[in-house]
Amino acid sequence: MLDQFSRTQLLIGKDGMNKLKNSRVAVFGIGGVGGYTVEALVRSGIGAIDLIDDDKVCLTNINRQIYATNKTVGKYKVDVAEDRIYEINPNVRVVKHKKFYMPETSNEFDFSKFDYIVDTIDTVKGKIELVIQANAADKPIISSMGAGNKMDPSAFEVADIYETSICPLARVMRYELKKRGIKKLKVVYSKEKPVTPIEDMTISCRTNCICPPDTKRKCTHRRQVPGSNSFVPAVAGLIIAGEVIKDLINYN
Repeated sequence: MLDQFSRTQLLIGKDGMNKLKNSRVAVFGIGGVGGYTVEALVRSGIGAIDLIDDDKVCLTNINRQIYATNKTVGKYKVDVAEDRIYEINPNVRVVKHKKFYMPETSNEFDFSKFDYIVDTIDTVKGKIELVIQANAADKPIISSMGAGNKMDPSAFEVADIYETSICPLARVMRYELKKRGIKKLKVVYSKEKPVTPIEDMTISCRTNCICPPDTKRKCTHRRQVPGSNSFVPAVAGLIIAGEVIKDLINYN
């Protein structure tokens, strides 16, 4: 019988679709990269998805985040994402966590329940803790490296963290994971040298913050507000989703 996933089933078969339907994926961070990951996972037939993010949609998110529109500014990203997910597939089981993931909040998650973990958060401490918890639960994880200050979406590669180069975030992650005895981590990273953002205080979030009320971590708290665009984070997110799908169905 034809349904919204019939074209996918032509590629991966009924067994593959059943595997995805019975899989639960946790996506930590649903911004520029994570939002497109969630979109592709749901459109691929994932049966259950956890959304972890405590941020609200900001006007400055519209240039790159799939859930950001003028109508959704000020709303929690996980709430907007849930609404869109149900429009695509009302049978998906969505679990929302309005949490900022850090070592201090890691004990609020049961990683044994997830079939796959996606890391698209920004903080190094949070990313490291995710890898530690995934390894402790013996669950597959894929991590996004830096997508900000980039202009070339074709420069992304999938590799082990210890095979990466150029990306500043990957360099920090290699160092920190090696100290902790983590021997491998699948990542999506870019070999493009980061672009230096233009210093224009008239359009800088550091001096003209327009974050929604009650936003806990405003742009003014950042050491640098990275430049971004509509196509680089999206490509990274879609690559990650593809890797998750292929790994879950053991596609070679």
